[in-house]
Amino acid sequence: MNLCDQNEIRRVLTRHGFHFSKSKGQNFLVDDSVPEKIVSSAEVDAGCGVLEIGPGIGALTAALSQKAGKVTAVELDRGLLPVLRETLSSRGNVELISGDILKTDLRMLVKRSFPGLKPVVCANLPYNITSPVLLALIKSYCFQRITVMVQREVALRMCSPAGRADYGAFSVFVQYHAEPTLLFDVPPSCFFPRPKVTSSVISLKTRGDPAAPVEDEALFFQVVRAAFAQRRKTLLNALFAVFGSRLSKDTLRGILESCGFPADIRGERLDIPAFAALSRRIGAALAP
Repeated sequence: MNLCDQNEIRRVLTRHGFHFSKSKGQNFLVDDSVPEKIVSSAEVDAGCGVLEIGPGIGALTAALSQKAGKVTAVELDRGLLPVLRETLSSRGNVELISGDILKTDLRMLVKRSFPGLKPVVCANLPYNITSPVLLALIKSYCFQRITVMVQREVALRMCSPAGRADYGAFSVFVQYHAEPTLLFDVPPSCFFPRPKVTSSVISLKTRGDPAAPVEDEALFFQVVRAAFAQRRKTLLNALFAVFGSRLSKDTLRGILESCGFPADIRGERLDIPAFAALSRRIGAALAP
């Protein structure tokens, strides 16, 4: 069965009475070169245990199973489980799990499913849960590499350097924990139903150490969120909106100046080391 053939997709879905759900962001690949390219780019081999999220009807799952030691695919839509049991029936190294990835204990899943294997992620993520899934995957500290297909604008945000319009708190979070690389684009014509946006495949190589040394990670990200919460404000005013009950504006101005920043600088100009330096100075000023 060609799992990227649109007529074949229609037949198997009809046979199981499946109906697409817009709320679940379901778009299935109809270009068989794309799954192969994703697997190749993800550098999956027999030593890998691959977590896939939202397998659809199994086009990427099947391609992964040809290279990986094991594939564990987590599918939220119960209506797709009988479809997947049919399309992947010959794939002995594929495990199907019915569940919500956002409610899954990822560390327990990795420990149970991938003993002796290198845990990685490779998935065509549902558009509607991209950000929370990526946050959960990164914060689990389970995976050496995360290769996912997402909306192109999301991929660009993850890779964006400081100073660009699409650079924001999510960019800082991803780049603090991982090295993102934009691999290639996938046009709407490669999907059924056809989405309205272009997708991109991105690789996140998780870091052994953060991108910059940080003394208080919670405070670091509080500063980052404050800097981008109101982008039109100067960094001074944005920080005062969050820390003003504990630090005066003059104190915050002095902190910025001590870091070498002009008082009218905006948050999007700061890279990760600059945010780390700023959070250290603010932490020192907040200390009793």
